[in-house]
Amino acid sequence: MRLTTKGRYAVTAMLDLAIHYEIGPITLSDIAMRQGISLSYLEQLFAKLRKKGLVKSVRGPGGGYGLSLPAKDISITDVVLAVDENVSTMKCAGKANCQDNHACLTHDLWEDLSKQIYKFLSDISLQDLMSNHCVQEISKIQDEICKEQIRQEITVDFK
Repeated sequence: MRLTTKGRYAVTAMLDLAIHYEIGPITLSDIAMRQGISLSYLEQLFAKLRKKGLVKSVRGPGGGYGLSLPAKDISITDVVLAVDENVSTMKCAGKANCQDNHACLTHDLWEDLSKQIYKFLSDISLQDLMSNHCVQEISKIQDEICKEQIRQEITVDFK
């Protein structure tokens, strides 16, 4: 399986959104700051996530993004597929034309692995990840770092 930056960032951003969802719409700039992801890259990802119905946007002051579904109903596979990622380990993308237009010797092995990966990621929801103690601790640390960065920016602006 080749999960690129696009898929990893989409999952990370969606998890961040789910963790902070209770405070209302979350801006992409807040996610970008906490997760160290380019704002323009997040805009591209969220356009795809919105198109697939995983997030909703709120315009105007106090606007941002929210989940379109409860976190328990959004699987990691949903997020990865929404941003056009592939969860297949198969070189032929399932077409069985791996070697000279025929299936290769290990075609079935890679197909079975792809199915296992798909099932594994499908069985994990954003809520499952949010419930992880380590995820909660890392999120708290990220929030504190961002608060400190904002405090420093405000102090610099007033000088």
